[in-house]
This record gives sequence, C-alpha cells and structure tokens, in this order.
Amino acid sequence: MWFDAWGDIIRVLMIGSAAYVTLIVVLRISGKRTLAKLNAFDLVVTVAVGSTFATILLNTDVSFAEGSTALALLAALQFVAALISSRFRAGRTVLTARPTLLLSHGRLLDDAMRRQRVSVDEIHQAIRSSGHGDVSQIAAVILESDGSLSVISDDKIGDRSAVAGLADTPAPRRL
Repeated sequence: MWFDAWGDIIRVLMIGSAAYVTLIVVLRISGKRTLAKLNAFDLVVTVAVGSTFATILLNTDVSFAEGSTALALLAALQFVAALISSRFRAGRTVLTARPTLLLSHGRLLDDAMRRQRVSVDEIHQAIRSSGHGDVSQIAAVILESDGSLSVISDDKIGDRSAVAGLADTPAPRRL
C-alpha cells in the first residue's frame, strides 16, 4: 500500500522525533557501554534497541510511553549487566565468554578451533585482513569475547601480557 492517511504520516513524524530524542537521552545517560560490542550481551542490547525504536515508530499498538519505557529498561539492564561483569569475577564468568587462543606461534590449536567452531579459512582471512601473508610470523590469533578475531604478529607480541591467561592447548599443528 502506497498511502493510507495523513494522520499516519504525522504520527510517524511526531512519535519518531520524540522517540529519537528519547533514545539520545537514554544513550547519553546510560553511557558509551550501552552500544558497545564487547560481548554477546552488548550485541543483543544493540539489536534490541534498534528493534524497539522501529516498533515505537511503526507499530500503532505500542504507545510512546511504552516504547520509551522499553528503551530505558534495556539501557538499565545493560548497565546492571556491565556493572556485574566489570566488578565481580563470577558475574563476568556467567555473562561474558573468555577469549580463546586459536593459533599460537604459527601453529593451529585444533581442539580450541573445534570447540569454538572456527575454520582454518576464517583464521587465514583474519590474518590476511590484518595485512600479513606469512602465518609462521603470527604469534597469536585470538577469538575475542565479541566474536572478532585478533591477530598479533611475532614482532608485536612484546612481553605477551595481552595474551596472559589464555592457555595454549596441547598438540598444535602447523598450517
């Protein structure tokens, strides 16, 4: 349908403007972490905020007050989850995935790759994307909590403090 009524267009303009201002206020109050992509929960909140905003704009069954409350609730829940995961080890363990070492000093860690369901091709892609062509000169490829792959070359590994706590899995194999 191309056009229903001017009232619907005016509603979208009015509610959309108010919802946009509300979204900006909620995001400014809740802080940068609300839309960060540090882990799976952050991604869920980001998608949910977008979906909620679209629902406020287009669904006449949802009032502006209900939608604004939903946006505020999502931000508040994200705040609580971030607070728990940043302050309590047990909370962090429950709410966030630990990074996983997938390649160490040019050798694949098969068990870790299998557990995380990451293929050799995906590791190669991450290495190429980081601007490297020689796998043997890669000190580490890490599957991060947000699902991204970090690549650290031998010349950038330094004292290995950035990968401390990531256990090497036995029996790595060369690419």
